[in-house]
Amino acid sequence: MEIITSRENPVLKLYRKLSDSKKERLKYKMFVLEGLRIVTDALNENSGLKHLILTQQAFEKYQSEFSQADLNNTRLIVISNELGNRIAQTEKTQGVFAVCSMPEKIPLKLDRNGKYLILLNVQDPGNMGMIIRTADALGIDGIIASECCDLYNPKVIRSTMGSIFRMKIFTEPDTDIIFSELSGKNIKSFASVTDSDALNINSVNFNGGCAVFIGNEGNGLPEEVSEKCTEKITIPMHGTINSLNAAMAAGIIMWELKRNE
Repeated sequence: MEIITSRENPVLKLYRKLSDSKKERLKYKMFVLEGLRIVTDALNENSGLKHLILTQQAFEKYQSEFSQADLNNTRLIVISNELGNRIAQTEKTQGVFAVCSMPEKIPLKLDRNGKYLILLNVQDPGNMGMIIRTADALGIDGIIASECCDLYNPKVIRSTMGSIFRMKIFTEPDTDIIFSELSGKNIKSFASVTDSDALNINSVNFNGGCAVFIGNEGNGLPEEVSEKCTEKITIPMHGTINSLNAAMAAGIIMWELKRNE
């Protein structure tokens, strides 16, 4: 098998573009993956893998794993170990990379009995990825991302640990459209805030269809959004702590959403 050693290889040039630029990801409607687990998850979930890129060392090491995968629509490329180190974004790369097609945008249609998380202007890729991963683990029915960071940023993808391929994620920048869908399905809406007069999350009735809004890491939810919600809720905290990391707060909220089922 030919081992590619040139940095000018078209697939590698595409990989670097997609790694570095949201604009290029949107242009090509593709994003990149790095790591054995997330690449095999993408294959197992039939997630539109276009190119599978393995270093020579990885090809030899993981041959048995990929020999059982369906690669009929995936181009396999083997590159030198040196090139693998050049394109890697992790400190100790496994030498397993891929280029994946973005899924088609799904219309905002919610289940009237579903449990949802609505993320408004969440900008930290690590937070976004961790929230998606936790939602997958806890069985949340879907996430609505409104004016958030790029879902296909490599840091988001890595943080999801493969959950990006399993979670139902809607994108909708217009909160009026979100509230209209919630109202039409009689789904209760909750604003996660730090207000002292908000309802303690431990005493909230999350039976039936529910959706919780979580705001920006620094600024929280805009007042006009929280005022439209059915109820304001808060996570009680001790001492002088008055806020939590967005991903941590989301995890607690999602646990409570599912615990009340």
